[in-house]
Amino acid sequence: MGVNAISFIRKHWVGYLFLLPFVLLFVVFVVIPVIVALFTSFTNYNMLQAPEFVGLTNYKLLFLDDKIFLTALRNTLTFSFITGPIGYIMSFLAAWTINQLKMRNAFALAFYAPSITSGIAMSVVWLYIFSGDRYGLINNILINLGFISDPILWNMDPNYIMKIIILISVWMSTGTGFLVFLAGLQNVSREYYEAGSIDGIQNKFQELYYLTLPMVKPQLLFGAINSIVNSFGVFDIAVSVAGMPSPNYAGHTIVAHLYDYAFIRFQMGYASAIAIVLFLMTFLLGRIVMRILATRE
Repeated sequence: MGVNAISFIRKHWVGYLFLLPFVLLFVVFVVIPVIVALFTSFTNYNMLQAPEFVGLTNYKLLFLDDKIFLTALRNTLTFSFITGPIGYIMSFLAAWTINQLKMRNAFALAFYAPSITSGIAMSVVWLYIFSGDRYGLINNILINLGFISDPILWNMDPNYIMKIIILISVWMSTGTGFLVFLAGLQNVSREYYEAGSIDGIQNKFQELYYLTLPMVKPQLLFGAINSIVNSFGVFDIAVSVAGMPSPNYAGHTIVAHLYDYAFIRFQMGYASAIAIVLFLMTFLLGRIVMRILATRE
């Protein structure tokens, strides 16, 4: 078996040579940082003194004593299970609709533009809309229509903070996944639809269910993984809207909690434990999605 493997490598050494840069970058910037974070999560490390091994103490504190982390976990899960599916479905439906239009490039640019703009920049625009004074767009309209007499503090009221973050994130969600869906739809041959019409498919929705979705499963998988990673990694929008910490930690997320302990308190061991928990959550959800959407020959 070893001899066969060596002969196979010698036969395809050019391909492995082209693969080598990616493998090196992946190992240096992904594999090694994950291993270092896993080791650091079992230590008490403040970047000034040598790491002190403490076992599972960081994880015990995280789940048993850190109420703010549990709030951040709840906020992140709420955000992810709302924005993830909604953004995913909206991206696909937008790509499917635009793919059937003649001026698809112009519409694609219009849908993709919000995602290539910085989340902080977009938050500034939305903060004008949800400004807490009477000159904010929403407050001004509601006051002029007589629905309210005093302006609502949208980004200061814990009852509204997460809703605003979700609204902005959903609006910005048609990003890379949208382009991938559009590219996948354009690669589906028209011959399949012609054959489907002969076999009894009568409308666009039957085409979508019986032909389009099975043909773009790889793109659906990529979009799902991308949606999971983006939804669990929410940070800049939440901080821009509500600050850090937000009132009553209503907009506090796992990544914000990680940032707090890593770059403000410099408790790298505890921050690494948070990072490992976030990594395991996204990894497990990714595996579930892969089992559902992976193409099987």
